[in-house]
Amino acid sequence: MKVKAAVVRETGGDFAMADLELDDPRDDEILIRIKGVGLCHTDLVARDGFMPFGPPAVLGHEGSGIVERVGNAVRKVKPGDAVGITFRSCGVCARCRMGEPAYCHTMPQLNYAGMRPDGSRALREDGTAVASNFFGQSSFANYALAYERNVVKLPDGIPVELMGPLGCGVQTGAGGVMRSLACEKGSTLLVLGGGAVGLSAVMAAVVRGCSMIIVLEPHAVRRKIARELGATHAIDPAQAPDLAAAIREIVPIGVDYAFDTTGIPAILQAAMACLGPHGTLGIVGVPPPGTPVPGDLLSVITFGHTVKGIIEGDSEPDKFIPELIQLYQAGRFPFDRLIRTYPLSEINRAIADQHKGDCIKVVLLPDG
Repeated sequence: MKVKAAVVRETGGDFAMADLELDDPRDDEILIRIKGVGLCHTDLVARDGFMPFGPPAVLGHEGSGIVERVGNAVRKVKPGDAVGITFRSCGVCARCRMGEPAYCHTMPQLNYAGMRPDGSRALREDGTAVASNFFGQSSFANYALAYERNVVKLPDGIPVELMGPLGCGVQTGAGGVMRSLACEKGSTLLVLGGGAVGLSAVMAAVVRGCSMIIVLEPHAVRRKIARELGATHAIDPAQAPDLAAAIREIVPIGVDYAFDTTGIPAILQAAMACLGPHGTLGIVGVPPPGTPVPGDLLSVITFGHTVKGIIEGDSEPDKFIPELIQLYQAGRFPFDRLIRTYPLSEINRAIADQHKGDCIKVVLLPDG
């Protein structure tokens, strides 16, 4: 079928709208009419060449929409169902069987390769293959193919077009606090970065009952929203050149948990000095290649510190996304406050606005 998609044609380049051909769904595939798709930093990382495929490519991995058709082997959803789309996993490897699909043994092939595992690509332009199947979806388009393992059925009565970010960025921040770190009631948390992932962590920390939630964020608007969402402190890094000293003025013993969304090596290193005894630093930000593990080994041993890498909030999407939706419906997880919508055709403007800090979380709406 013909679809309209935002295509990146050169590494690091702008996106351009194009008419492409999308395969009919195979037996294990689900055709979804996309109603909204979040813009995530990982899309930009892929655009800039840090994935094992080259342009032209259709990215997008926080889609949501309505099921149009299903393959013969699909039982989980049917045409007309509203779904959110998340990362793909195999469901049969040891990690998937342990309830850890974010560490699926075939995660790279299923999500990052720009093609199906058999090497085929679901999208073409004038007969030329286009990199597709990004996170099992490539949802910067008005239609996309997905799979049973990476769709979550949505309940009635919610804005379907806004649910896509639950599939990656929001689930990463919330899951980081609620699943990976499992912050206890009364514990103290430092969140490094007040973007969509960091502010999702703030909302999750409120749900968990953290006694102190400290956010480090350069943009004043985001610091303000952090406080409105439940952060007890919001620090401008320009006013805190010695982060550890600033944190220990608030929590003299150091924080129980730090959660990094920045990937900035200097911030990662400084975060280790903010930890109290037996504290944990969870990392979701993507650092430059070759960045050493932060901290001093003697201090790690002396104080029992942990450095923990986190993928997708260590969540099981079929369990965790419905939990987040229930919290959202109860008014306890207002992630929609972070969202600004743009037409998909204005994706480049949306990227620029997000980079400037004019918005926190972009959701792109396919034109028409």
